Amino acid sequence: MRGEPSILHVDLDAMFAAVEQRDKVSLRGRPVVVGGVAGRGVVSTASYEARAFGVHSAMPMAQARRRSPPGTAFLSPRFAAYKRTSEVVMRLLGEVSPLVEQVSIDEAYVDLRVTDNDLSLEGVTALARELKTAIAAATGGVTGSVGAASSKLLAKISSDLHKPDGLTVVPPGGELTFLHPLPVGRLGGVGPATEQRLHRSNVRTIGQLAAVELSDLVDWFGTAHGSGLYRLARADDGRPVVSEREAKSVSAEETFDVDLTDPAHLNRELELLATRVAGRLRSSGLTGRTVNIKVRHPDFTTVTRAITRDQPTDDPRLVAQLARRLLAELDTSGGIRLLGVGVSTLADFAQDDLFTLLPAFDLSSPAVPTASPVPSPSLLAGGSDSSDSPVDDPGTVPPPVWRPGQDVLHDDVGAGWVWGSGLGRVTVRFEGPRTPPGPVRTFAVGDPALHPADPPDWTADPHA
Repeated sequence: MRGEPSILHVDLDAMFAAVEQRDKVSLRGRPVVVGGVAGRGVVSTASYEARAFGVHSAMPMAQARRRSPPGTAFLSPRFAAYKRTSEVVMRLLGEVSPLVEQVSIDEAYVDLRVTDNDLSLEGVTALARELKTAIAAATGGVTGSVGAASSKLLAKISSDLHKPDGLTVVPPGGELTFLHPLPVGRLGGVGPATEQRLHRSNVRTIGQLAAVELSDLVDWFGTAHGSGLYRLARADDGRPVVSEREAKSVSAEETFDVDLTDPAHLNRELELLATRVAGRLRSSGLTGRTVNIKVRHPDFTTVTRAITRDQPTDDPRLVAQLARRLLAELDTSGGIRLLGVGVSTLADFAQDDLFTLLPAFDLSSPAVPTASPVPSPSLLAGGSDSSDSPVDDPGTVPPPVWRPGQDVLHDDVGAGWVWGSGLGRVTVRFEGPRTPPGPVRTFAVGDPALHPADPPDWTADPHA
């Protein structure tokens, strides 16, 4: 533990939902839920307006819909938009310190000890305030909460205390005074099961946990976990900020509305997942030698299979070919609830066989059919993300699937986002980050004038 609060933890507030509210002006101040909008989907992020009704991440989307008030927007994720925002924030952090450890798309640690900044309590507090202001300005209003402390453990806990848009600086020498009154669930190593076990022993605060003998914790949780809790309760955390984090794998998965049994449909889903994985590999400058699949059956039994080739690849066709080979080894007649594709054994170069022949399939379609039944007409931004008539003939071009929240461009009306879709129609709201709330128009799902679009530029003047 350091002698000054020289580690910052920066955590963007409900980032996915905040980006949606920034880019869709009509949703500002309203409940927004981002995640898998289909029947078995789960919540990725809920805006603070939605959290007031008990909606939270990892909640089944069906439950979130029951809890949410009328007018809540249910949107599919737009990872390209989130990535752009994240890159802006990470560049800002890099201007504060050369030592930044990005731990996810929306959070990072910053080491101030390697800078010339004033590391006094007052100096760090002023710097953190300036950083929060800069983040909001650079991202078009997405806020971040900042914690500063003498260790990564305390910096992360403090950043979460006063969300959203919070700032907490733990004074040097006051670490235990800050930490011990907090509930044990605030510690990173305390999940629901550990918390329940501690509660049964009348251990509810971190201070009470610190009073438990090491031998008791080891008896309750085992040597590794018990010893870890013993150290964390005493703020014993000497982990350094590490600027380079090596990715171990890149993956994507999909949970289906209804269990899939049709091999052709499963293969099309594999192709879509392979395309997503390959896109993430290429955007990160990575390739991989091992392709794996993850299959979950209706009884929640999960099976994985993997194959490793001699040379790394980022080719979606090759990833899909190997994934199909792995899937062919499994019995899928009883239905598949979840399907995933991943690539591991990563490298930063590719050397594929020059004459590898692969079956071709279209990777440029804006969307592919899913296993959802024919949807009813959608309401506000919560319509189905499935096609109206899934196509079983692999030789035909499936109709586009418009996902709620998706960025689109109409040749005549301009830029907007999908409000919802169903029964062969798609409804679009035409507005952007810096426009007034826009009009709503409905089109046929196959309207040739309607196209998928890149995320809007929140810095651009729409009248320029």
